[in-house]
Amino acid sequence: MHIILCLLMGYLIGNINPAYILSKLSGFDIREKGSGNAGASNVTMVMGKKAGAFTAVFDIFKAFAASFIAAELFPQIRYAKIMSGVSCIIGHIFPFLMKFHGGKGLACLGGVILSFNPSVFYALLFVELILALTVDYICIVAPSGAVLFTLVYALLTGDPTGTLMLAVVSVIILFKHIENFERIHNGTEAHISFLWRRNEELNRLNKH
Repeated sequence: MHIILCLLMGYLIGNINPAYILSKLSGFDIREKGSGNAGASNVTMVMGKKAGAFTAVFDIFKAFAASFIAAELFPQIRYAKIMSGVSCIIGHIFPFLMKFHGGKGLACLGGVILSFNPSVFYALLFVELILALTVDYICIVAPSGAVLFTLVYALLTGDPTGTLMLAVVSVIILFKHIENFERIHNGTEAHISFLWRRNEELNRLNKH
């Protein structure tokens, strides 16, 4: 019963989607604009940097909170923290409150990593920033970050159960980004340089 409650708590927290809420308050559905993703990157493209930053921070915090609260409420469950964190990511990607069409899990993944170990969070953040700036695509961060964290978690903990849960969510995140990779191939995926060359990037995308 405690395991079910732990999973359910994480999943329900994951359903709280700031991208969707902000867009609805502005009179539209973020899933019908831009890339169609209910996450921070699409909010940044559609609603601006401040809204995108708020969305990212909120999603990081909700996954961190889900992991932290689970560890406090269910100390008898050895894997409560990672279990609830993974469940939160899944709730963010497949929220029943949004007919299972949510975000892609990048910021939530960050919150889970931060809850696990802040040093690992900052190290992976540095690596992923270098990678993102090198390839000029933000969409590469979530799949690669999920795989890297799974490997780091396995090496640091030797925990097969948590590693398996992270491996499963890594596959889900990778699957959710297939359309991004297709857009990269077609030249229609937004570059990360959109953040400082908005008009130029919008013009490039509008030509396709």
